[in-house]
Formats: sequence, structure tokens, C-alpha cells
Amino acid sequence: MNEMNRRTFVQQAGLLSVLACLPGSVLAQIISKTPPNSPFGADSTAEQVTAGLDLSGKTYAITGANSGLGYETMRVLAMRGAHVIGIARTMEKAQEACASVAGQCTPASLDLADFESVVNCAGMIRSMDIPLDGLVCNAGIMALPERELVNGVEKQFVVNHLGHFILINQLMATVMAAPQGRFVILSSRAHRAAPEDGIQFDDLGFARDYAAWTAYGHSKLANALCSLELARRLSGTSTTSNSVHPGVINTNLGRHMPWYLHVAQTLFGWAFMKSVEEGAATQAYVATSPGLVGVNGYYFADCNPNPGETPQMQDEAMARRLWQVSEELTRDYLPAAPAGAAIPA
Repeated sequence: MNEMNRRTFVQQAGLLSVLACLPGSVLAQIISKTPPNSPFGADSTAEQVTAGLDLSGKTYAITGANSGLGYETMRVLAMRGAHVIGIARTMEKAQEACASVAGQCTPASLDLADFESVVNCAGMIRSMDIPLDGLVCNAGIMALPERELVNGVEKQFVVNHLGHFILINQLMATVMAAPQGRFVILSSRAHRAAPEDGIQFDDLGFARDYAAWTAYGHSKLANALCSLELARRLSGTSTTSNSVHPGVINTNLGRHMPWYLHVAQTLFGWAFMKSVEEGAATQAYVATSPGLVGVNGYYFADCNPNPGETPQMQDEAMARRLWQVSEELTRDYLPAAPAGAAIPA
């Protein structure tokens, strides 16, 4: 960016850093909800979008922190002074990842397909008795070649959406306790692959016509709609929820893809794929940028708000129904009354 744009950005960031220190009730009334234009883009890295930030005293939790985008986000946020709770599928993986990062990192584990483990992980985080400045729902699975079910529901929908839905609700009060807590939920441009009529409420097991990419897109549409409805429920508070598309990146998320796609990525990926450092930029930006204080209910790509490519992305009625159905499917694993009851339905 040129010097003038850089100076303007720094001035705005400084002002918003001051505003972020105000009480949440005051903050919610005076902050504009419109995202500013970002000086960053598709080739920005997580280090670049957080340059100059001092995250000392802030705590973030990140799922899938043992590899790929989650690991890079954890590394950079810890480098900026944040305390990061690095969540992996096993404690061994979490401990290994946290030990390899310079800064304060605490390992935690959950299996998003095992709802009891999600509850236990959330309980461990709550027992630390500190606010969460951000929960980054980063982990996921992609393009399972064969249909797999968890409690009768298609597995990608369970892991990518329902497991995180439980975690969000279990940690709602913990994030809302921060001066300006943020939920950052990874969606994907792959939401375009979801069925044209959106969430398949009458066939969440995909019994009729399973296709790997359709089911993956379905789960990513659910992520975006979950964030949209959460943002509505958080309206009027100082807590926000936004979803992001990180870009196309070669990580172990693609481990289930056919061999020929792996070959194509190896040979031609340089032409259209981001590096891990670039892929982590948007979620790091949305989680930490002072310029996004009070920005709620948006979908970001390349560090800027994006309307999404399908009308379903902004379907508020579908988002509300998804939340209600998700509550029904996970009722036994949600908090009895506290956090969720504090937010308007």
C-alpha cells in the first residue's frame, strides 16, 4: 500500500483501538457496522495483516490449530502477544503444535464428530476463567468420497457445522465476556456447490443423492448461515460474528480428494492457489483488526467483505431455521440456560 493509505489505516486503527476499550453497552451504540475498505488483498499474509498489533492480554481459541491455516493463525497471533488455546483432534497433536510455537499457547483437544468431547473441551476452556477475545472455528473435513453418517446426519455437516455449533454455544458467555469478543467461522466459496434450494432440512443424511463436493458445499453454506444467525442474535451487544473464505490452499484438508486432483495441484497450483501464509490472512484479519470493531454479520474473502455468490448466503429465514434445527439435533450437548438464553432468539 502507498504511504498515504498506510497512514490513514494506522490512524483509523488507533482510533478504533481506543473505542475498543469502551464498555460494551456504549460501544454497541456508537460504532458503525459497515466494514471499512481493507488495504489488504489476496496476496496478503497473516503476518502482514497483523503487523503493528499488540495482542498482549488477549486470548483466542482456534480449532484445527495443529496444521494448515489453524496452525499459521495460532503462530501469528501468539507472535503478536496473544495467548492462544490451540485445539486439535487429539491432545498429543495439540501439545506438539503448541510446543513448536513461540509465545503463550495452551493445548486443548476435541473431536468435532464426538459431541461429548466438544462439551468437555469447552468446559476446560471455561475453567480457565478468562474471557475469549475470539473463537476461530477453523477445523473441518472436505469432500469425503463415500457418504458417512454420524447419528444419521452426513458427516461433513456434523464436523464442519454441528460440532462447531455446540462449541459456539458452550463458549458463548466466555466470548461475550470479552470487551469485544469475536466469532470467526470458516465458510468457503465452495458454498456454491450446495444444492440450489440450500440446506437440505428433509435429508440431512444425503440419502437421496450423495456427491462429495455437494455435501461439502452444503456444510460450508451451513457455516455461513450459522454465522449470519449468530450475528443477528448478537445484535446490540459488543460481540460479533463473521464468516470467511480463506481461499484455495493446499493443506491436509484436501486429503480425501482424488489422486488426480492432488497431481493437478502439484503441477498447476501456483497459478491459482494461495500459500498457507496467505490463506490464514483473512481469518487473522477478521479476528484481530481494530478496524472491524462492531462489524457483524459479514462474509469476508481476501480480507474484505464479500456478498457471497448465492442468494442462500443471505437467506435470513433459512439461517434461523438452521439454528433451530441445529438446536434440536444437539440439544443434549448445549448449555442448560446460561449463554444461549442471554441472546434473543
